[in-house]
Amino acid sequence: MQKDAYTLILEAIEAGVYKPGDRLVESELAERLGVSRTPVREALQRLETQSMLSRDGRSLIVASLDHNQLAELYTVRTELEGLAARLAARHATEEEIRVLRIMAEEDRALLGGDPRALSRANKRFHKQIHLASHNRFLVQQLDLVHRSMALMANTSFAAEGRDEVALAEHEAIVAAIAARDGDAAYTALRAHISKAFETRLRVEAGELKLR
Repeated sequence: MQKDAYTLILEAIEAGVYKPGDRLVESELAERLGVSRTPVREALQRLETQSMLSRDGRSLIVASLDHNQLAELYTVRTELEGLAARLAARHATEEEIRVLRIMAEEDRALLGGDPRALSRANKRFHKQIHLASHNRFLVQQLDLVHRSMALMANTSFAAEGRDEVALAEHEAIVAAIAARDGDAAYTALRAHISKAFETRLRVEAGELKLR
């Protein structure tokens, strides 16, 4: 199925093609995407409504998150992700659990490589947990949260030492889900997100370097 202009622009933001502060020009996007300006205009308006874009004079730029917005986003994400893990422990099929195990194992091959590749693998892993919760309304809300995560200039996986620790945390989450221990899964995933937030704050404070 052919992707519309909205999806293509959103994916470009999520992939880091367009970063916070970058200006999006309707005519340039239309040419790049090979579509007319009308669907691009409509897509930009939709993204602005969703706070993915903001106004800078007459221009639209990719939005950025200030410290308070970042804290608010992580507060919501921590609770929703924890709930997804708890529900996954209750409702995930054996096949879904095997897929989570495979993801956790295969992602180790990405250690020490491109942080963005590991970030993409991380998104796939979390999305699999969301789906394994078997709660469509929770999945929808988490999709919105993860869309806003694209407004961060860097991935926490770029911080020195974070990648290996994060994958160990993934393995602990999978183990709790596989054991059908909802409380442990909830606690493990909340701790994982909390550590990611702490890492991001330390990077911003200059305590940790990006590789």
